Amino acid sequence: MALRLSTVVSGFGLRHSSKPRLKLRFGIRRGCCATVTNMAFTETPSTSKVIDSHLHVWASPQEASRFPYFPGQEPTLQGNADFLLQCMEEAGVDGALIVQPINHKFDHSYVTSVLKKYPTKFVGCCLANPADDGSGLKQFEDLVLKDGYRAVRFNPYLWPTGEKMTNKVGKAIFQRAGELNVAVGFMCMKGLGLHISEIEQLCTEFPSTVVLLDHLAFCKPPINDEEALVFSQLLNLSRFPQVHVKFSALFRVSRGQFPYLDLSALLSQVVSHFGANRVMWGSDFPFVVAECGYKGAKEAVHHIANEISLPLSDLEWIMGKTATQLFQNQLTPLKN
Repeated sequence: MALRLSTVVSGFGLRHSSKPRLKLRFGIRRGCCATVTNMAFTETPSTSKVIDSHLHVWASPQEASRFPYFPGQEPTLQGNADFLLQCMEEAGVDGALIVQPINHKFDHSYVTSVLKKYPTKFVGCCLANPADDGSGLKQFEDLVLKDGYRAVRFNPYLWPTGEKMTNKVGKAIFQRAGELNVAVGFMCMKGLGLHISEIEQLCTEFPSTVVLLDHLAFCKPPINDEEALVFSQLLNLSRFPQVHVKFSALFRVSRGQFPYLDLSALLSQVVSHFGANRVMWGSDFPFVVAECGYKGAKEAVHHIANEISLPLSDLEWIMGKTATQLFQNQLTPLKN
């Protein structure tokens, strides 16, 4: 049954609360990772660590002899760990979940080296290898049990032609992830509607496996009935307690420019359905640097939160407490 655009949009509303709110002031901030027109903000002091739930790192050209790129996937952007750490320090970000980049494909050696060098700052999300021979399950187990990865990414576009994420290898990795207390992230770059049935089936069959939906499941603010229907499908996934949403890569899902205020209504609805403790911010570094700057990625969420009068307690969950709870034994602990 088609769902009219107005059905979804009319439900969007501003949330009001007597709890502390962010107060914004305008100014120019400069720095290697800053935006050209950043709006600086002052906020009520937070007691929580700020955790970036979605970013990538890859070897610098100088490091590529030790950590080679996958042929045809040579990066055009700077994305090495030293640059990331510089941006994180400037932005006041305490830790992050590093998602294995396609630039190294199934060779996780570079990300593993970063995880081992900064064991309390970063958590690893490996890339599921859905090869027909089933070798991906063994690789996944080794990355978790030997190298300490705490999440795995399902990229449906890496599955063999004609196969779905619900095939034998997909179910095996998804089930094993639940047994190992490892979260599964879904990248639905071509649209959630193409993969919703697979996600629902896996969640139904394996309810103990934690699920992360990357980048709002690539849902943009809906402008027609079809897009409204897909966004309603995202909201309906809240019926599965294991599903979490990454409010990440805002530049990819917004139809506008920084600070991406057209996403305000979407965040309001997502928090209303899932609860802030199942939502987490992510930058999508290093891609975000050329868009609004790394620091801008963090600041945009505060502007959006202010737009919808989001309670500070909810913002703290989104900016770090959700990720810290999911990966509590590895990320830096909450401040006292």
